[in-house]
Amino acid sequence: MYFDLGVMVSYPALLSQVADLLYQTSLDASVQYNSVCGVPYTALPLATLICDKHQVPMLIRRKEQKEYGTKKLIEGLIVPGDTCLIVEDVVTSGSSILETAQMLRKEGIIVSDAVVLLDREQGGRELLEESGIRLHSVLTLTKLMECLHHLGKVEEEMVEKVCKFVKENKITRSASSSVKRKCTSLSYSSRAALLGAHPLAARLLTTMERKQSNLCVSADVTDCATLLQLAAELGPSICMLKTHVDILKDFTLDVASQLRVLADQHDFMIFEDRKFADIGNTVKHQYEGGLYKISSWSDVVNVHAVPGPGVIQGLQAVGQPLGRGCLVIAEMSSKGSLATGDYTEAAVRMAEEHPGFVFGFICGHKLSDKPELIHLTPGVQLQQGGDGLGQQYQTPHEVIANKESDIIIVGRGILSSSSPAEAAETYRKAGWEAYLSRINKWQ
Repeated sequence: MYFDLGVMVSYPALLSQVADLLYQTSLDASVQYNSVCGVPYTALPLATLICDKHQVPMLIRRKEQKEYGTKKLIEGLIVPGDTCLIVEDVVTSGSSILETAQMLRKEGIIVSDAVVLLDREQGGRELLEESGIRLHSVLTLTKLMECLHHLGKVEEEMVEKVCKFVKENKITRSASSSVKRKCTSLSYSSRAALLGAHPLAARLLTTMERKQSNLCVSADVTDCATLLQLAAELGPSICMLKTHVDILKDFTLDVASQLRVLADQHDFMIFEDRKFADIGNTVKHQYEGGLYKISSWSDVVNVHAVPGPGVIQGLQAVGQPLGRGCLVIAEMSSKGSLATGDYTEAAVRMAEEHPGFVFGFICGHKLSDKPELIHLTPGVQLQQGGDGLGQQYQTPHEVIANKESDIIIVGRGILSSSSPAEAAETYRKAGWEAYLSRINKWQ
């Protein structure tokens, strides 16, 4: 289930009505507060309307720190000891509210209440209570489904299906594991259900569960006939096919169209390993234009963090309206890579600050506890070792079970086989068994 409430900003009357409902809900709950802070980004205009209409001071949480001036993460008049009401659109686990509350509390502001339009009833209310935050909702998912059924918008069977899903997919905190640990133990399908930031990530995780595959094949070939043959043969075993379009000596847009057909037929995503690394305006043109017109056929691209957030913003302007997604290269599998330490930490922050377009990382191990961020690890073979040119190999079990990545990227281990299809199945099974081992460990 995915609720895209960001579209409200294009309907002023509706936006105002929702803001009024949120305000009235806080009144009904007798919440006392000195200021209001909306969780970025959908709740920001809602908080603004509340503050404007009722003359309440507003605070703004920045998702990224300015590189100049005061470099504040909280904008507005900060008065330590004052109480702030947090406004949100949808709550699943409550993690976005908790992040906002943590930033406010660091400034000495008291946070004890949050108001939300829709509570998905998947554990967020309880987890927020454990952090001292009471959640007040205009609607619960159960109530919403009842209303939709009453209006004839959904069948009773769908209502029962949704209620069953909610009951079986709750985030809980136990004495032996934190919420972050719980995210590691969640199945791919459960994580897909929690996602509110990126529908492409939800679709990928759902595909992985359905096909029982966390295998991405790196199709590093130089002619289009071989690429299309690999896509056709390996399609049933993979969740993603990684291409290097600029090494194809006979590329045409017709080939890209054929590849797109195969991806849809066999239910896998296309990941063009372009590794964008330039200023926003340049990568925007590289992505949508030129000989390759990558945005027209590839589901996923990736970026280096070196240029800063502008590289993501340039790609996002093109890709997000098309439903595409982006991965940030936080680590590399080559020996002597400089993508370590502070660089990796900066790359993670960059990814987390652009949830509308970025949905994960290229990395060697799990870097973020956010369930919506997917980790893909290259340099995977059934036997550990190296290739003499700096590539370092890890096994599927090491990557998925021990280092808690989500997808293995395999190239030569499959392409150099006498039967790539059989090799792909071997890697698919190895990756899936490692995944089952990981999640069963935390049951």
